Amino acid sequence: MIKYLIILIVALSCARPFTAEGAAGYGTARSAAPVLNTPEIDAVFGSRDGRSLQTDRCGQVRALEFIALPGTPFRLLAEVKRGENRVYRVETDDYPVPAGTALYVDSRLIERSSTPPPPRPRHLPAREEIIVTMKTALGSPYVWGGNLPQGVPGMLGLYYRGQFPEQERERLALAGLDCSGLLYWATNGWTPRNTSDLVAFGRGVAVAGRGAAELAAMLQPLDLIVWNGHVVIVLDSETVIESRLECGRPGNGGVVATPLKQRIQEIMRNRRPADAWPEGKQRGMFVVRRWFGNS
Repeated sequence: MIKYLIILIVALSCARPFTAEGAAGYGTARSAAPVLNTPEIDAVFGSRDGRSLQTDRCGQVRALEFIALPGTPFRLLAEVKRGENRVYRVETDDYPVPAGTALYVDSRLIERSSTPPPPRPRHLPAREEIIVTMKTALGSPYVWGGNLPQGVPGMLGLYYRGQFPEQERERLALAGLDCSGLLYWATNGWTPRNTSDLVAFGRGVAVAGRGAAELAAMLQPLDLIVWNGHVVIVLDSETVIESRLECGRPGNGGVVATPLKQRIQEIMRNRRPADAWPEGKQRGMFVVRRWFGNS
């Protein structure tokens, strides 16, 4: 009993609020900053040998939630000691999370402040600029939680030791994009970061009961074909773009362009179009959201 009591006391002492009342501190991302769902950041990046990245069987870092853009404001809820480093448990309006999920950031990537920082500056590019930007990402690898095709180069100096080939350096730096990360990057972080928010972003397009050809004729550039878990973005009247995880294939997927009608037909093999995303967990459907100029 005494042994377990000691363990509990040590654990509680490692994660403490900044004041006795638990009042939050504040901070801003100095540069691009990986945000994880675990405080064990050094175990995910670098591990014990300073050369490893903690991934699943598909090569994905499931601990990564997203990469905060420079200037992203945070509420600092607690400080967690991890060896010589400190990790902050944080919240940010840039990335709402479900109850029970906690976010963590390396303290070295945060500029502390005593007052709430201003929101991150946001500028929505023109429609054509967004489309051109997304096209430049074609061929980029799929990275779970990734929203920067060039990744976070500073990570190599923070977490890794030794020299690496260029392709390995890019992998360790989280260079790549997931599906909503592609849109987030192309819009300078103007759009929601998760598909759970994109299903209600902008306004819905009435698509229920329509076939693939009719639906394809209705869509406009930057419309979103989306469900809770994935988003496909319309580039023009003939093409869509997306970042797809294809576990087991060379590179495990990445950013690809597909003929619009063909992609809708593929989606409709397993999903039906709906006019709005219902509350609660739903399977077998998708919605179309028109957000540019309407959100």
